[in-house]
Amino acid sequence: MDFNIHTYDQVDYRYCRASSGLRLANYLIDVIFIYILMFALGFIIAFIDPGIIDFIDDGITGRIFKMVFYGVIMSFTEAMLNGKSIGKLITRTRAVNLDGSDLSLEKSFTRNLIRIVPFDGITALATPSVPWHDKWSDTMVVVDKKVALQQRHLDLIEPFKNQIQ
Repeated sequence: MDFNIHTYDQVDYRYCRASSGLRLANYLIDVIFIYILMFALGFIIAFIDPGIIDFIDDGITGRIFKMVFYGVIMSFTEAMLNGKSIGKLITRTRAVNLDGSDLSLEKSFTRNLIRIVPFDGITALATPSVPWHDKWSDTMVVVDKKVALQQRHLDLIEPFKNQIQ
C-alpha cells in the first residue's frame, strides 16, 4: 500500500463546512440581534432628535442605512469574536478564510458588505452551502466540533506519520 499520496499535515476545512440549515439559523438569529440593536439605536436617536428618524425612515435612505448598519455591526462582531457572530456563537460555527485562518477586520467587512447583493441569501440554500458572500471573499463557515475532530485526528496520526512513509 502506498500511503505517500495522502498528506496528513493540515485540516481539510471543506469537510467541516456548516450545513445550509445551520447557516439559516445563524442568519435568523443575527437578524433578530440586529433588529434589537436598531430598535435600541432608534429609540436613543428619537430621544435626542426625532427629526433624524424622519430623515432615515424615508424609504431608500432607510434601506441603505439598514444594509450598511448590518454590514458594519456584523463585521465588527465577527472580527472581535474570531469569526463568530451572535448566531454563530449559539450554533457553534465560525467564519474562517479558506485556509482555516481567522478573519481580519478587512476580510470580515468585505464579506458582510457583499451580503447587500440581491439574492445572496438564496445562494446559501444549496448543498454544500457556498453563498456569494463566501465565494467572493474566499471565506467559509465551519462547524467548530468538526474542526476539533479533524485536529484530534491529526494529533493521533502525527506519531505514526513517519512510520507510514
